[in-house]
Formats: sequence, C-alpha cells, structure tokens
Amino acid sequence: MNVADRIKTYAQLMRLDKPIGILLLLWPMLWGLWFAAQGFPDGQVLVIFVLGTVLMRSAGCVINDFADRKIDPHVERTKSRPMAAGRVSSREALSLAAGLSFCAFLLILPLNQLTILLSVPALFLAGSYPFTKRFFAMPQAYLGIAFSFGIPMAFAAQTHSLPPLIWILMLANLFWVIAYDTAYAIVDKPDDLKIGIKTSAITFGQFDVLGVMVCHTCFIAIMLVIGQMQQMNLAYYAGLMAASGLIAYQYTLIRNRDRALCFKAFLHNNWVGMTVFAGIALDFLLFPH
Repeated sequence: MNVADRIKTYAQLMRLDKPIGILLLLWPMLWGLWFAAQGFPDGQVLVIFVLGTVLMRSAGCVINDFADRKIDPHVERTKSRPMAAGRVSSREALSLAAGLSFCAFLLILPLNQLTILLSVPALFLAGSYPFTKRFFAMPQAYLGIAFSFGIPMAFAAQTHSLPPLIWILMLANLFWVIAYDTAYAIVDKPDDLKIGIKTSAITFGQFDVLGVMVCHTCFIAIMLVIGQMQQMNLAYYAGLMAASGLIAYQYTLIRNRDRALCFKAFLHNNWVGMTVFAGIALDFLLFPH
C-alpha cells in the first residue's frame, strides 16, 4: 500500500468521509458554549473546541473499530471497514488513536485547569464506550454521556465554572443520543442478535420505535425547561418547535423498521441539532441577555 492509499485508508478508519458523527458531537457542544457565553463565545475557545471535536470523534471511531474488529466482518453495514477488511493492523489503529488523542490534548493546553482536568474523564468515556456493547444492555446511554462531555468542558473553558445548567443540558442530550442511536441500532438489529452483542434496540424489543420517540420527547421537554430557566425568547422556542417537526418526520421513517429508512432517520438528526443551535444562537443575537 503506497502512502496515498494509506492516508485514504486512515481517513476512512477515522470516518472523515462520513462526518455525521462529528456533527452530532458538535451541536451539543455548541449549545453549551453559546449558553455559557450568553451568545458570544471567545473565538479561541470556539476554534479549539471545533477542532477538538473532529479529533476526538476520529479517535473514537478508530477505537470503536479496534474493539469491533472481530464483530464488524459479520455485520453487513460494517464488513468493508478498513480493520474488518484487514487493511489496517491493530497496532496501526492503536497508534493512530493515541496520536489523535494526544493532538486533542495539546489543543486544550492553552485553556484553564478545570477544562484540562475534565478532558481526562472525557477521554476515558470515548475510549471505553465501544467495549460496553459486550455487557451493558443500554450502551447508547453510555454513548450519550460520552457525547455530552463537550458541554461541561465548554462551560469550564468559557466561564471557569460548572453551573447546574450543564447537568440539565447533558440530560437533554443524553435522551437525544439514545433516541438517534437507537434508530441507528435498528439498522443492525438482525446482525446484532446473531452475534450476541447488546444495543438499546434489542433491549427495547418490540417497543424500539416507541423508545426512540419517548426519548426524543424527553429531549424536547427538557430543552423547554432550560428555556424557562434561561429566560429564552421566541427564537429559541421556534427552534424547538421546528426540531419537533423534524422529529415527527423521523417517526414516519422508522415506524416500519425499514433498515434503510432507519439509517436515513439517524442521519436526519444533524438537522435537529442544527435547528436547536440556530434557535439558541438567534435568540441570543436578537434578545441579548
């Protein structure tokens, strides 16, 4: 394999050709940063966190494929991934994940001590999540915690503090992650049942679609509570209303459990996250707090 092919293979291992994971990790971090800064975040903090999101999601994908290297060849959707296809060794994958994590750590060194300290559990969560599918009935909940850790880190970087709001915002995001990742898990449900790994789609059983919609509802409800706590205005609630409409559309995609449509619903959550962020940003812009 020449250098160009190797770089392309590493990029595929990092899923840079499939940026949906970066976006789903990015939106809640931006919600937190905008709430922390009351609409006008520090430019350096914003750049560091956007780049850090890309690096940590990439590292997480590499660790995920390392953890699943004996499972992915048996799953239709993942059998052509670089590790599953034998194009990347375990040593290469671990070295790449370590390098990406180290670069992400270097990025946050200019920030305060609290932010740097929070990076330790954030790294642990990102690195350990892929292994939870072996023993935890709801690995999507663990992923929800991992995908929410950008929120306290953003508050720490922007305000040097961890106000109670962050835990409520993390809870909202936890429900959103369980919702969209359960829709994703429905895609692999037949393969996962054969292999014997655990997912929320399997745990919910015949109520998997209901579980997705209940989690989405909890997400929107908690965001409404946050709006009241933060004294948000019309633009914020318009964003939540639009996001609710997008979620209702997703129900039409997943209700029959068609695998292709469930995957489409998963991808569609980028628009939900973007719409919520647009409402937050526009509200702070139009109605300075």
